[in-house]
Amino acid sequence: MARYLEVHPDNPQPRALAQAVQALRDGGLIAYPTDSGYALGAMLGNQGAKDRIRDIRRLDDKHHYTLVCRDFAQLGQFVQINNAGFRAVKAATPGPYTFILPATGEVPKRLLHPKKKTVGVRIPDHRVVQALLAELGEPLLSSTLILPGQTEPLTDGWTVKEELDHQVDIVLDSGDAGLEPTTVVDLSGDAPEVVRVGAGDPSRFE
Repeated sequence: MARYLEVHPDNPQPRALAQAVQALRDGGLIAYPTDSGYALGAMLGNQGAKDRIRDIRRLDDKHHYTLVCRDFAQLGQFVQINNAGFRAVKAATPGPYTFILPATGEVPKRLLHPKKKTVGVRIPDHRVVQALLAELGEPLLSSTLILPGQTEPLTDGWTVKEELDHQVDIVLDSGDAGLEPTTVVDLSGDAPEVVRVGAGDPSRFE
């Protein structure tokens, strides 16, 4: 049964964040709010949690997992980015965008797209996520919590608890998750490609 932790949206309680981080370090899987709905999160090297995300969402091997980063400096450790891409990502973050970019050697191979060797990265504009990442000290392996057959992410913590009570270890609820998934932009090619239109304005990449 998942532990349900209510946290303040502006001043999240350190004790609750510490519990979530400990669960992550113990190999757990958490559901947490972002500026673009709920997401599932785990440590980068946690293969078992990645498999749990895949099973919950019924994903295939072409799914781009996302590294949720605290800031641009952290993001830059995990992806290769040219000058044009740098400017585009810098201008749009933090915010409701996910960018697909070639991965560096810091990213475990099993997280990469099997053919493109790319990975998704994002920097959320959400105080609870920022505080969680600060406590963890590294990015979260994540995937937007869109259940099979649905097109929008779950946005209510108690609904997440009811739906996934025996599939995740912790549900963080700050009462303020965004309502739309991120806009996904592939920057791994010669020109930006908007893969999914969501909460972020896609026009700057079209």
